Amino acid sequence: VWMVVSMVALFLVTPVFAQDDIAKKLNDILSKGPEEGHWWVSAEELSMWIKTGKTDFIVVDVRPSETAFKKGHIPGAIFMPYYQVLAQENLAKLPKDKKIVLVCNTGQLQSLPVLALRLLGYDATTLTLGYIAWQKGSFGSQQVTSAAERAATKNYPMQKEAIAMPEE
Repeated sequence: VWMVVSMVALFLVTPVFAQDDIAKKLNDILSKGPEEGHWWVSAEELSMWIKTGKTDFIVVDVRPSETAFKKGHIPGAIFMPYYQVLAQENLAKLPKDKKIVLVCNTGQLQSLPVLALRLLGYDATTLTLGYIAWQKGSFGSQQVTSAAERAATKNYPMQKEAIAMPEE
């Protein structure tokens, strides 16, 4: 009986340790963000890599719609929607020996897989502001302009003083 109780206790405690371990690993990666430039690549830098024939990077267009990709994308980019990047068959397509530049319309969706990819050992980065920075009048630019115009008519409240986190 004691052995059964010990095994059940071990089974119940293991996920807590695993969760703590994952949180620590993610925190270790996140804490490097500021010193590593937040894993951003500028449009100017990416354009120069393409123009000079640099081969130590790959551009992954993670917009959710392949239709958008087919209408136009960064030269040499491959299509892999953000919600499928971590699928085993897609991870197998991504090189660990090259920089991976993730790109979407506004810079939001491309940021979702970056931390997980870094945790898995990939040199994952994002194009600063996505297609907004890459092409004038892009769909992302239109989305941001529209959101800014709506916000200007709403004037949502902002708080200036900090809120202290409750202590345990």
